[in-house]
Amino acid sequence: MALLSNADRDYLAQLFAERLVDPVKIRLYTQKLTQLSIPGYDCATCRETNELMEELASLSDKIELEILDFLQVRQQAAQEGITEIPAIVLEGKNKGKVRFIGVPAGYEFATLIEDLVDVSRGTTGLQPLSREILGKLARPVHIQVFVTPT
Repeated sequence: MALLSNADRDYLAQLFAERLVDPVKIRLYTQKLTQLSIPGYDCATCRETNELMEELASLSDKIELEILDFLQVRQQAAQEGITEIPAIVLEGKNKGKVRFIGVPAGYEFATLIEDLVDVSRGTTGLQPLSREILGKLARPVHIQVFVTPT
């Protein structure tokens, strides 16, 4: 069953056609979906996140989706700073990466869509002053934004 309505799918397909420039790779760290439950490895939102990412990837040939079983690729996940699932990594032509931990639902879905566009274009909406200040940073910075469902 599709998570996105037909109207939303049509809107997003049009938005991607107009705004995506270069390819974007989505790496989804998840758990293999089975009927069995493994104690200590129960991912409450992996199934929905998998379905959502598959739907998004189907809307543009500029979106490539790679689904990885977290248990089988723990070393690779650790190298990307992934310790929890589901985890989404967006990667485009620039050196930075955007990561989402958990299902990007509600307001986070809009953020995911805008991030897909930004990663594809290699740009952000940062103001020139912000770019100047950030350009002076001497070391990499890890920024985390936490949200809670209400």
